[in-house]
Amino acid sequence: MIKNYSNIVAIELGIKEKQVDAVIALIEEGGTVPFIARYRKEATGSLDEVAIANIRDRVEQLKELDKRREAILKSIDEQGKLTPELSAKINEAQTMSVLEDIYLPYKPKRKTRASMAREKGLEPLADIILLQKSIDLTREAVHYVDAEKGVANVEEALQGARDIIAEKINEDAEIRAKVRKIFMSDGIIKSRVIKGKETEAVKYKDYFEWEESISKVASHRLLAMRRGEKEMFLSLDIAPNEEDIFLVIENEYLLGSNACSEQVEIAIKDAYKRLLKPSIETEVRIETKKMADLEAIGVFKDNLKQLLLSAPLGAKNVLALDPGFRTGCKLVCLDRQGKLLHYETIFPNEPQKNTRQSAAVLLAMCEKYQIEAISIGNGTAARETESFVKSVGLPKEILVVMVNESGASIYSASDTAREEFPELDLTVRGSVSIGRRLMDPLAELVKIDPKSIGVGQYQHDVDQHALKQGLDDVVVSCVNKVGVEVNTASKELLSYVSGLGSALAKNIVEYRNANGPFSSREALKKVPRLGDKVFEQAAGFLRIKNAKNPLDNSGVHPETYKIVEAMSRDIDASIEALIAEKDLRKSVKLEKYISDTIGLPTLKDIMDELEKPGRDPRERFEVLEFDDNVHTMEDLKVGMVLNGLVTNVTNFGAFVDIGVHQDGLVHKSHLADRFVENPADFVKVQQKVKVTVLEVDIPRKRISLSMKSDPFGEKPKASKQEKREKKEQRAQKASEGTMEDKLAELRNRFK
Repeated sequence: MIKNYSNIVAIELGIKEKQVDAVIALIEEGGTVPFIARYRKEATGSLDEVAIANIRDRVEQLKELDKRREAILKSIDEQGKLTPELSAKINEAQTMSVLEDIYLPYKPKRKTRASMAREKGLEPLADIILLQKSIDLTREAVHYVDAEKGVANVEEALQGARDIIAEKINEDAEIRAKVRKIFMSDGIIKSRVIKGKETEAVKYKDYFEWEESISKVASHRLLAMRRGEKEMFLSLDIAPNEEDIFLVIENEYLLGSNACSEQVEIAIKDAYKRLLKPSIETEVRIETKKMADLEAIGVFKDNLKQLLLSAPLGAKNVLALDPGFRTGCKLVCLDRQGKLLHYETIFPNEPQKNTRQSAAVLLAMCEKYQIEAISIGNGTAARETESFVKSVGLPKEILVVMVNESGASIYSASDTAREEFPELDLTVRGSVSIGRRLMDPLAELVKIDPKSIGVGQYQHDVDQHALKQGLDDVVVSCVNKVGVEVNTASKELLSYVSGLGSALAKNIVEYRNANGPFSSREALKKVPRLGDKVFEQAAGFLRIKNAKNPLDNSGVHPETYKIVEAMSRDIDASIEALIAEKDLRKSVKLEKYISDTIGLPTLKDIMDELEKPGRDPRERFEVLEFDDNVHTMEDLKVGMVLNGLVTNVTNFGAFVDIGVHQDGLVHKSHLADRFVENPADFVKVQQKVKVTVLEVDIPRKRISLSMKSDPFGEKPKASKQEKREKKEQRAQKASEGTMEDKLAELRNRFK
C-alpha cells in the first residue's frame, strides 16, 4: 500500500521531498494555499500557490487510490483468493487503471457468455485448446457434448470454450496495458454525422466527416465532438489499427499452427471486438475527457484570474446605465463605497427617443451626486447609449466607460442580490452591479458564479466538481493577492479570505454593523468563533485603513510585527518613518533578524510591504475608446482597424469586443506575425488590442479579426507558366462569350 505520498509527489512534480512533507503537514494543520504560499516560505522552500495546490490535489488522488486498493484487497480476501503474490501486486499498483486491471478477474460479474460456458463444464476444454497441442480436436470436444447441460453438439462445445478463452484474454492485465497504450498512442477518433440530421446538426458541420489522432486532438475539438454526440447529432469511434492489436495478443496467446491454434485465433478476434475494444475505448474516452477537461479548466482559470485582477477605477461616485431600447435604460447613482443613492429609467433610444428629457435627467444626476464616472453595460443598445451620453455635454472630467456586463443578470436574480436589495427590480440590481464592476471588478464579480461570467471554454461540458475546485482556487488566490478592506468588504468578498468562509464572513459583517468599524486587526478576535487558528490564516490578508498601527493596512502578518518593531528600534526610527523613508529601509540589515522560523524570504517580503503598504497590486485603470462610427455589425468593413478589448481566450484564439454587441474572433493564426501555439501566452482577458477586420458574416453573427501587422499579406507573384495559362483561359472564355461578356472581361483586365 502506498504510504509515502511525499516521495511519489516529489518525483512527479520535480521538487524536494521535504517540501512536500511541509505542505502536507501545513494543510493537515488547517493551512490554506494562499497562507502557506505567502507566510510559510521557509517551511516550503518558497513554493508558489500552483505547486502547493498540485501537492494538495495529488495527495487526495493517492488517498483515493489507497481507499480503492483497500476495498479490492478486502473483496478478493473474502473470496478466499488472496495470495501473498497477488497482495504484493495490488499494493505495488500506482494508478487506478493498473489496479482495476488486476482486480478484473476477481470482480463480481453478471452472467457472461464465459460464465455460462463454465457452468456447462467447458473450462477444461478451453484449457486444452489454449495448450495448442496437435490433437484431434473434434474427438476431444465430443466428450463435452451434453444435452442436459445445454451443449447440443461439438460446435457449441467449441464456441463455449472460445468464450472462456476470450474472457481470459480480456482479463489479462498485461494485454490490457499494451492495448491501452496502443489506443492512446495510435488511436484515431472518427466523427460522423448521423444520417438524416445534417440540417439540425449544422453547427457541427466541421465534424461531419472528421478524423485525427486521439493523442493530438485539441481539447476544444474533443469537447465539441463529444457534445455533438451527446446531442445525438454525431457518432464517435476511437480505435487504432486492428491488425496492430491482433499482433500484440497473438504474440502472447498464439503458440502454433493447428486446429487448436485456429480456435485461439478466432477467440482473439472475438475478445478484441466484443470485450477489449468497447472496454478500452471507454477508458480512453474517460482519460482523454479528463485531459481535455483539465486543459479547458486551465483556460477558464487563466481567463478568470485576468478578469478578477483587471484594473479597478477605485472609489468614485458612479452613475451606471443598463442600456435598452423599448424598456429604456436603467440608471443608478452610487457613492464612492458603492452604496445605491438613486435609480430611475430614461428613454434616450428608439422607439421613444426622448433624448432631451433623458439628457436633462442625466445632467441633473451628475450634478446632484457629483458623478465622477459613468459606467455603461455592453449589452443591447450599448453603443447607442454611449453615443447619447457623450452627446449631452458632460464635463470633461467625467469618464465614460463601457463595462462587460456578462453575468449581471445572474447576479440580479441571485440570493445575494435579493438580500442586498429586497425591494428593487432585477434590472435595477443589474445596473448596480454594472456600476460596481467599474469601481472594483474583484469585489463585485465574487458575488457571481464564475461559470456565468462568460470567460470559459466548454465550461458546461467539463467535470463540474473539478471546475468548481479550480475556479474557487482562482477566486481565493485573487482575493488574497489583492487583500480585503475589512471595514467595507461585503460578506461575499470576505468569505474568500484565507481561513474565513461564509459563516465567519457573516459574523464579521454583523459584528461590524453592531459595533462600528474595526480599529485594529487584533479587534477581529472579538468576532464570535474567530479563534487563534482562523486569525493566523486570515489576518495577513485583511486590511484596516487608518488603523493606529500602520502595519494593519499592509501584508505584514501580525506574527512578524515584533520583527518590524525591532528594526525600527535598531535604527532609532518610528514604524511610520520606516515606511515613509527609503534610505531608512536600506539601512536595515536583514541577516540580523534571521531566526529558526524566519528566514530571508519572509524578511524580504516584509521589506517589500513596508515599501508599498496596502498598495493594490492590480494595474492602473485606463479607458478604452471604441470607434464612434462603428456601432453594429452592419457598420463593419473588411480592412477596418479598430480598438478592442479581449473578453475571452481559448485554445484556438481570442474573442475581442469591438463595440458592436458581438465579439469577433482572432484565430491563433492571426494573433501575431509569428506562430502562436498557446493563445494564453500571448493575450490576456481585459487586454486592450488593435485588430483588423478580416471577414463579417452577418447571418451567422461571426466576425473574423486579425492582430497581424499585415493581416492580408502580399499575394505571391504568379509564375510565367501560371500567367500564360490564365491568359489562355481568358482568351478561351472571351471567344466563347457574348460581346457584352468580352467587353466586361476587357474592362476587368484593364482596371
